[in-house]
Amino acid sequence: MGNNFEDALFKDIFTKNKLRTGNLLKAEDVEIKGTAKISVEDDEIDGVRVILKKDANDSIKEIKFVCSCGQTKSIILDYSE
Repeated sequence: MGNNFEDALFKDIFTKNKLRTGNLLKAEDVEIKGTAKISVEDDEIDGVRVILKKDANDSIKEIKFVCSCGQTKSIILDYSE
């Protein structure tokens, strides 16, 4: 029996052109940097949503806190050293 509950992998992209305007991305301006797993956890008491962005090896790359009022704060982790 196959594993039906595998984590979804999303392509992590980087845009080369910093001067772009609007919501349209052209193929020549985008570079695929890898893949990421995204999981969402809700805190019902405080109304804070925690979004964890992981790489393919399950190392956490970004922690984002989203308040029910719309404000967000992010912590980006770098394991390069």
